[in-house]
Amino acid sequence: MGFSKFLLAICFMVSTLIHVSLAQNSHQDFVNAHNAARAKVGVGPIRWNYTIAAYAQAYANKRIGDCNLEHSMGPYGECLAEGYGILSAVDAVNLWVSEKKYYNYKSNSCVGDECRHYTQVVWRDSVHLGCARVKCNNGWLFVTCNYDPPGNYEGERPY
Repeated sequence: MGFSKFLLAICFMVSTLIHVSLAQNSHQDFVNAHNAARAKVGVGPIRWNYTIAAYAQAYANKRIGDCNLEHSMGPYGECLAEGYGILSAVDAVNLWVSEKKYYNYKSNSCVGDECRHYTQVVWRDSVHLGCARVKCNNGWLFVTCNYDPPGNYEGERPY
């Protein structure tokens, strides 16, 4: 293979990887993953909101230096995730949804481990979503999703 064909093949592979990476992390990927979990419990769909997404992006940018899972303490409900390697939008949402096994609907409580990320994802009153994903200086990925109106009110059921 000549150098120009080799270079073209490399460029194609890089552009394919970039395309796949972007495709797995679009705002629609976040919305679809949330709505799949919400549909399983009969909760209506959530919609992307660019104002909330800008809030999420601004906060994610603040975490680039340390990647710490510290909540923003802002006006929205919030789920955070971090991971090394590949942590796509769908991976992050699936991580939160995996907490479903710890939620007991009958007692409206978490059993054993944490389930409040899951309950925020499926919170029936949350109808707007904004998320962001950044690569931190330490090489880890940080994902935040914000919800409006927020959820997880003590004593209230998510659905």
